[in-house]
Amino acid sequence: MSIDIKLVIFDLDGVLTDTAAFHSKAWAKLADDHGIPYSEEDDEKLKGIDRSAALEIILEKSRKKYTELEKREMCNIKNEHYKLLINDMSASDILPGSVETLEKLKRDGIKIALASASKNAETVVTKLGIKDYFDYIVDSREIKKGKPNPEIFLKAADELKMDIKHCIGVEDAIAGVKAIKSAGMKAIGIGDEKILSEADFVINSLENFNYAIEKLE
Repeated sequence: MSIDIKLVIFDLDGVLTDTAAFHSKAWAKLADDHGIPYSEEDDEKLKGIDRSAALEIILEKSRKKYTELEKREMCNIKNEHYKLLINDMSASDILPGSVETLEKLKRDGIKIALASASKNAETVVTKLGIKDYFDYIVDSREIKKGKPNPEIFLKAADELKMDIKHCIGVEDAIAGVKAIKSAGMKAIGIGDEKILSEADFVINSLENFNYAIEKLE
């Protein structure tokens, strides 16, 4: 291993589990309730960003102007839709390679953090049965600026008293990869190499995590 890794910071959606479909259904219902068009292209735009920023993108297609109070209420309604959808999540919803990766990092004495734009991140990892693997969990409630701002990754490193040169971030979204790189950390992307071109290395899933680590310079 060419870099001394002491902390790995994971995103949640699209990395450890896939709640993208739940988010999509919740946003689509909210948009439909307000007569706003919603498509698969919108799903990609909303990847990795917080709820308020996602709503602003959806409202770009609306003819109506909403007050800040109305926007907060819309975010709350979307979240209630989402929480109903994730209520039945279990260990069967963990993506391949996730548990094996977390277990190996623990065995190797490497700290593990979760950095998610979702305010429901702790609920989700609890339902998945993997909460105890994490030394620290940070979500959008603890930061002022969401991804692609690096604050969420810097917060995780700071709380665990880690120098950023010893940290790696794992993300599936462009905004997340940008945040990791802006934080001065190495980035492993999960997904399409062309889309996540700013990552230091891209893999299809955490099943290839060890290979990615070996390839990092």
